[in-house]
Amino acid sequence: MTNDTTTGEEPSSPDAFSAEEIEAGRKLFAGEWNFIAAAPTVDVLPGMAGIEIALAGRSNVGKSTLVNALTGRKALARTSVTPGRTQELIFFRLGPQLTLVDMPGYGFAKAPKEKVEAWTDTIHAYLRGRANLARVFVLIDSRHGLKPIDLGVLDGLDKAAVSYAIVLTKADQLKKGELETRIAETQAALARRPAAFPIVFPTSSRDGEGIADLRAAVVRLLAERGLG
Repeated sequence: MTNDTTTGEEPSSPDAFSAEEIEAGRKLFAGEWNFIAAAPTVDVLPGMAGIEIALAGRSNVGKSTLVNALTGRKALARTSVTPGRTQELIFFRLGPQLTLVDMPGYGFAKAPKEKVEAWTDTIHAYLRGRANLARVFVLIDSRHGLKPIDLGVLDGLDKAAVSYAIVLTKADQLKKGELETRIAETQAALARRPAAFPIVFPTSSRDGEGIADLRAAVVRLLAERGLG
């Protein structure tokens, strides 16, 4: 596994992203994105190119919606109000340097137990063995915060030395003070986790809050890997 959690000096808040990084992120994600594969198992993963950014989270937390918000596309990734709709690893690629991976949700899903277990095994195998996986964005519903099932996923990422960052979704549904409290709670929970990125990203796919910062974070990753 070649995931590297060492990123040098990193900002303590999203405000530390430079104007140049924000603009570079806008231009990057405005490029031509294409669906390239839907992999139900690791045996049929597409070939590796550049770096991959994976989106993980509980079922129905908003992973597909975030893919669409990041890329500025309304329907690049299919969205559904039904938990468990995404049942495969879905790959979207931007040229040779960047791929987004929409992962099956963990937790509750309207599917047979055996199928959910198979998805879980596929997710774990992908996270352990994908050499060009640069970071996992773990999506957490800001209204509910980190749950035991989320902490279990973070434990697995720490053990596998896979760099990850927390993305708080649906931030527009909290009052400012409530959101600030949720961010502080989340940062405290990450403080001693070795693979955790120090920035917590509050986002809203509805009004665009935090999307520019996520794009800038990816720009920085590309630069660190010599792909910017």
